[in-house]
Amino acid sequence: MSMVDKARNALQRFTGRSRRTAGRVSGDREMEARGAAEKIGGDLKQAGENLKSTRR
Repeated sequence: MSMVDKARNALQRFTGRSRRTAGRVSGDREMEARGAAEKIGGDLKQAGENLKSTRR
């Protein structure tokens, strides 16, 4: 796993978490859902990268 991929995934997770929190605070359910989906996407990418690195 390259450091660039790891940083990109961490940024996506952070952005998703921030967007989800902003949606909760503002009462915007659509923003909250988009943020949650973005965070989950980052989590899945990171898990895939971890799996690739353990198989090598």
